[in-house]
Amino acid sequence: MRVVERSGVRIAFEDHGQGCALLLTHGYGATLRMWEPQIRGLADRRRVIVWDLRGHGASDSPEDAAAYSEAASVDDMAAILDACGVESAVVGGLSLGGYLSLAFHLAYPKRVRALALFDTGPGYRNEEGRKRWNVMAEGYARALEQRGLAALGVGTEVHASEHRSPHGLALAARGILTQCDSRVIDALPSIQPPTLVLWGERDEAFVKPGEYMAAKIPGARRVVVPGAGHAANLDRPDEFNAALVQFLESVGA
Repeated sequence: MRVVERSGVRIAFEDHGQGCALLLTHGYGATLRMWEPQIRGLADRRRVIVWDLRGHGASDSPEDAAAYSEAASVDDMAAILDACGVESAVVGGLSLGGYLSLAFHLAYPKRVRALALFDTGPGYRNEEGRKRWNVMAEGYARALEQRGLAALGVGTEVHASEHRSPHGLALAARGILTQCDSRVIDALPSIQPPTLVLWGERDEAFVKPGEYMAAKIPGARRVVVPGAGHAANLDRPDEFNAALVQFLESVGA
């Protein structure tokens, strides 16, 4: 485990293997441990960098709510690449991690060799959709404040024992998971790097967002993993890894 410090906040990450770098960002409530099947399956031929979002896992959980934001998370990703000596990488993630990968491309387009978006969506164009999403995020935050880490539930990618602070997760829900504009979804047609859009066949909530992104991003490759749910990389790791490797090889990454 390595650490990069940004304005007094320590962000934990791991750097495995050599070659073209693949930066993977986990979903809300998960940690870098959700990528273990990908580290095992890919790090013998590629460089796989994984990290913990603020308030998650081994990263710090600052008390200041202003320390949690989409912009801070995107800059954390850039700082990790800097710490690894990586100028550009294949940038990917699952769920919230996929959304943040799209936001990273908006902020740092020259640092993205390709995008890999898993079981995720591009946010909402209309304010009403964002309001519903943000009500859900606030519900997560309140449940964590009331019930502690037990409120995380039993999702495949979520393990409460990996986290240190329910308060940090609550602040992350309010500051990182919430959405305030349509920049990400509006930018889909202008994405130039090769893009993989992948989702699990049983991940009903993200089928339509996946289809939408695959249609809007020029030349995007669409993959549906049979039998997989929201955490396609954990439900069907062999099929997931094969699809990811095929994509990386096709774009020379």
